[in-house]
Amino acid sequence: MYKPFGVLSQFTGEVGQRTLSEFSLPPNVYAVGRLDKDSEGLLLLTDDGPFKHRLLNPKSHHRKTYWVQVEGIPSREELNVLQRGVVIKGYRTKSCSVKMLKNTPDLPLRYPPVRFRKTVPTSWIEVILTEGKNRQVRRMTASIGYPTLRLVRTKIENLSFEKLQPGEWRFIRRTEIL
Repeated sequence: MYKPFGVLSQFTGEVGQRTLSEFSLPPNVYAVGRLDKDSEGLLLLTDDGPFKHRLLNPKSHHRKTYWVQVEGIPSREELNVLQRGVVIKGYRTKSCSVKMLKNTPDLPLRYPPVRFRKTVPTSWIEVILTEGKNRQVRRMTASIGYPTLRLVRTKIENLSFEKLQPGEWRFIRRTEIL
């Protein structure tokens, strides 16, 4: 599923919160991992508990790819700091892959749109993690002075959202992931 911005990665929430329950999803599926309300992109859903456990097990080190729009333009040295790992909330993140994207990704428009400031440029980076702490990517970019404006998970292992639009989903085979 392409989880839209502003939607919780769960089926229940407080009054007025958007959740997965507003989409016509198959019965008895649950999110494999989470994307916070302010993030969007690929969200796996399954009704297979052992498979979900295998994907979520920290020992499995599954790669998750994110495209991150940040405020400002980080230098190669600053991206290297992210790549080596940074300390967030007393925890040193594992090394990861980080690179600057040459072009703005072709993504669906977001509502509401990301704030635009004439005097502050933005840039896009790609971050590939094998862990997934709460709000990790946002905290990582903030730790080097570049706040995250938009965060889109594009891949989990070999599976991408393949140009789905926000709120759309499709059935997949396990072999598409691993």
